[in-house]
Amino acid sequence: MNSSKSPGLAGFGILKNTTCHTEKKISVFFSIIFMTVGILSNSLAIVILLKAYQRFRQKSKASFLLLASGLVVTDLFGHLINGAIAVFVYASDKDWIRFNQSNILCSVFGICMVFFGLCPLFLGSVMAVERCIGVTKPIFHSTKMASKHMKMMLTMVCLFAVLIALLPILRFRAYQIQASRTWCFYKTEHVEDWEDRFYLLLFSCLGLLALAISFLCNAVTGITLLRVKFKSQQRQGRSHHFEMIIQLLAIMCVSCICWSPFLVTMARIGINESRSKETCETILFALRMATWNQILDPWVYILLRKAVLKNLYKITRGCCGVHIINLHMWELSSIKNSLKVAAISESPVSSKQINLQPLGSTGQ
Repeated sequence: MNSSKSPGLAGFGILKNTTCHTEKKISVFFSIIFMTVGILSNSLAIVILLKAYQRFRQKSKASFLLLASGLVVTDLFGHLINGAIAVFVYASDKDWIRFNQSNILCSVFGICMVFFGLCPLFLGSVMAVERCIGVTKPIFHSTKMASKHMKMMLTMVCLFAVLIALLPILRFRAYQIQASRTWCFYKTEHVEDWEDRFYLLLFSCLGLLALAISFLCNAVTGITLLRVKFKSQQRQGRSHHFEMIIQLLAIMCVSCICWSPFLVTMARIGINESRSKETCETILFALRMATWNQILDPWVYILLRKAVLKNLYKITRGCCGVHIINLHMWELSSIKNSLKVAAISESPVSSKQINLQPLGSTGQ
C-alpha cells in the first residue's frame, strides 16, 4: 500500500511480513534501563550545571554553561519522551494496528526520534566551535559571543532540528513503523522513491557533518592548548591543559563510536536504495549505540571535571607507584583559565605589560 497516499495506514504492511523478531523481555529491559539511566544521569548533570552557574557567574563561562544546559535538557527530554513511547509500545505487545489507526503516535515517535537525534549532535558541534573560538580567539569570544548570542544560536539550532523533523509531515510523507515494530523512522525497507532516500541521506549527512565539525574544532583546540602549554612558563595553566585534553579526547571518542554506526547505516540504505542488505538487527543495534551517546553526554561534558581527574590521578599514581606527571593546584575553572592563558600567550599588549612589570616594581 502506498504510504505517501495513505498516511493513516503507513507502515502497516510491514507488520505482516516482518523478519525481525526481538525478545520481548530483553527489549523491555533494555528500554527501561536506557530510559532510567539517561534520565538520572542528565538530571544529575542539570543539578551540577545549576550549582556551577550559581558559583561561577563569569561572562567567559556563561556561553558554555548555556550550551551545556541545552544539551543535557535535550537529552533528558529525549530519553523521557522516546523511552515512554517505546515502553508503551512494548506493553501493548507492539500491536500498532490497535492503537495507531490514525498514525498519530508513529508520526510523533518519528518526529521525536529525528529531533532528539540531530539536536544533541548540532549542540555538540556548536559547543566545539564555541570552545575553539574561546581558546584561539579569546578577545573575540569575550566581546562577540555573549550570552544573548548563545541564546540566539541555541534557539536557531533547535528550530533547525524541528524543521528537519517536520519535513516529511510537511511533504505529506508519513513516518514508517520499522521492521522490529518498536520504533518509527524514515522508510528503511524497499526504499525506491527519491524523496525517501533524500530524508535518509539528509539525516545521515547532517549528523556526520556535525561530528566532523566537532572533531575538527576539538583537534584545533587541543593543538592550541598543547602549543600554549609548551610556550607558556606559567604553572597555573598546566592543570587546565590536562583537564581539557582529556575532555576533548572523551568527547570525540564517545560521539564517533556511538553515532557513526547508525549514521553510516542510514546513509548506506539511502545510497543503495532497494539493494541495501542492512538487517533489522543491525539497525536496532546501531540505534541502541546512538542512545548510549545521550546517556554518556552529561558524564563527558559535566562530570569529567577536575575533581574526578585528580582522584583518578591519585589512584593511578598509587597503583603504579611512580611519578607520572606533576599536577599543580587546580586554581581556576577550565573556561576562565583557558582564556587567561591564551590571552597572555597571544596578546602583544599583555606581553608588554608582563615585561614592564619588573621595571614598575623597581621604580617603586
